[in-house]
Amino acid sequence: MSDIARVSEALSRVQPSATIAVSQKARELKAAGRDVIGLGAGEPDFDTPDHVKAAAIDAIKAGDTKYTNVDGTPALKEAICAKFKRDNALEYTPAQINVSPGGKPVIYNAFAATLNPGDEVVIPTPYWVSYPEMARLVGAEAVFAEAGVADSFKLKPETLDRAITAKTRWVILNSPSNPTGAAYTAGELKALGEVLERHPHVLILTDDMYEHIVYDDFRFATIAEVCPNLYDRTLTMNGVSKAYAMTGWRIGYAAGPQWLIKAMAKVMSQTTSNPCSISQAASVAALNGDHTFLAARNAAFKVRRDAMMEKINAAPGLTAPVPEGAFYIFADCAGLIGRTSGGGETLNTDLDVCAALLEEEGVAVVPGTAFGAAPGFRLSYATDDAALEEAGKRIVRFCEAVVG
Repeated sequence: MSDIARVSEALSRVQPSATIAVSQKARELKAAGRDVIGLGAGEPDFDTPDHVKAAAIDAIKAGDTKYTNVDGTPALKEAICAKFKRDNALEYTPAQINVSPGGKPVIYNAFAATLNPGDEVVIPTPYWVSYPEMARLVGAEAVFAEAGVADSFKLKPETLDRAITAKTRWVILNSPSNPTGAAYTAGELKALGEVLERHPHVLILTDDMYEHIVYDDFRFATIAEVCPNLYDRTLTMNGVSKAYAMTGWRIGYAAGPQWLIKAMAKVMSQTTSNPCSISQAASVAALNGDHTFLAARNAAFKVRRDAMMEKINAAPGLTAPVPEGAFYIFADCAGLIGRTSGGGETLNTDLDVCAALLEEEGVAVVPGTAFGAAPGFRLSYATDDAALEEAGKRIVRFCEAVVG
């Protein structure tokens, strides 16, 4: 490769998004005429609520199409403050609120504003694919704290304590989790908070993007709510993409200490500038408007979760805890490793399992390796019931052919 095509050292440390790659591969195979069911995308199949779309149309008609404040309009910041008070018993002022063009930029802006080379970010495994890559992109180191299937994919206090060092700058918590759907109870968060209180140099990023997608009477809690002593060093991140089916609108937000919010806005001032003005107007309507639709959508997700768990439990070689939230199942596939697929492929890794499942049965899932937890795979049940039923049958058939 010629020198002109040289990429930065920072970019060379980063892997492309595996979830996006799987979705793209599924789309390409479908376009080529293959019968493929894609379970890779983390995107609700429901539509954005009508009152949210109407607010966006009204904003366009009103000429609300100009630049806004770099990190969010006053109206949206007020709506976010009201949301945190209503849903989480957390008091924030608009000066403590950041609005970014998506959840990823919230995290990246926080990292860019606070991390130096040699700093460490503690990330529980399995993790969302972008956490370690964003830390590496700004020159920091990702440190992994295992939370495996035996622990129902939840980080234990003693594991967290061992992972923290003098170099630790951030600890990330994600509940309900992408990729596992595991969610921390208030008691479990309190136990983690007691560890974090012993390490006052550590900032906490809690990713609550799936807050409203929970099942079986699970009560969502967030660590700044449960552990008030951590309020001043916690960035509580959320967004409108999952609960309100607004993935394409690209609005994420966070609340935290004013010094951090100000630093994040400084990053935005020289990178993205403000989020889309129309999307911000729509997000005000989403946060302030009717939420009764959430119960019906969660009921539909629960039916899908239960149907897919039945298939996973019937598939030899697979195990998975029942997720408390989100719309993912993370299946441990250790029982398939070292065997041969029905099509004759040797399954040495979860990458092999996922490739054979796609080739032989036309089901696209994301390998656990991408989430720092091999061997396994993540499947999303945020798709229609008929497709999930067929995908479940194919997964069972694939596993039965492997195990015999």
